[in-house]
Amino acid sequence: MSKFIHMRTIPDLFQFFKLEQPVLHPLVAVVDFSRVREEIIGDTRVSADFYTLIFKNYNRNNIKYGRKLVDFTDGSLICMSPQQVLEMDDDLEVVPQMMGWGVFFHPDLIRATALNEKMKNYTFLSYEVSEALHLSEKEKQILYDCVQKIDAELHENIDVHSQDIIVSGIEMLLNYCSRFYGRQFITRKNSNNAVVAQVEKILTGYFKGDNSGLPTVKYLADKVNLSPNYLSDLLKKETGKNAQDHIHYYVIEEAKNSLLSTNKSVGEIAYGLGFEYPQYFNKLFKQKTGKTPVEFRMN
Repeated sequence: MSKFIHMRTIPDLFQFFKLEQPVLHPLVAVVDFSRVREEIIGDTRVSADFYTLIFKNYNRNNIKYGRKLVDFTDGSLICMSPQQVLEMDDDLEVVPQMMGWGVFFHPDLIRATALNEKMKNYTFLSYEVSEALHLSEKEKQILYDCVQKIDAELHENIDVHSQDIIVSGIEMLLNYCSRFYGRQFITRKNSNNAVVAQVEKILTGYFKGDNSGLPTVKYLADKVNLSPNYLSDLLKKETGKNAQDHIHYYVIEEAKNSLLSTNKSVGEIAYGLGFEYPQYFNKLFKQKTGKTPVEFRMN
């Protein structure tokens, strides 16, 4: 049976990593992994109540998200929201130079700041861990410089400016992560195009099959083995439309075909497409086409 560890506080984090250094701030921490003595006992699952950004230049443990091995070798960054779960296997080998860092911050740190409202824009924090960010040498250095500035501020005496400076440093770190994920989507063009083609094939075939209800973003993501947020961001980069936009496009196209080629009522078409309420179908159709279903059929 796997062991489950849930960390609620920054002191819990220090205890987990067996760090003897003092906790400098109750809501945020920077960890130097060269000082961590990892002794993870087999099949350990770990979660936390805080945001986590982990970069490692070595791969001492196999890390899994669910049952999938993480693509996390020689210079990748894992970004996690609170409550996500990492699964770690036994230590495989001893590496002489264990390098890397982690930034951990509790939602309470940013709750009353402008950054709190921006967090929903950092969709990569909800990617699966297997969708890690792969960094170039230049990108590694840029992120490391951000982390050093946060760590330096944590070692200063606390004053009225401390929280603003720390939060600003975290925001800059997140902004660079967002930029680098954008680059990663661009440089993986071939694999991205394959995913786009898969999505189009899935949606084309969905309404020809015996499916009940409208397709969801999670349904599409599961079919292509990606997380919903990663799929949406990938599609947005490649096509200008996110996953929900793609679903709506195919739903409306199918609706147009039914309106012009059958005598079914608008309600029958709505239910046939998987809408629970015809009113929602009418609203979506008008929003996407500028006409009601009846108006479209009459023209």
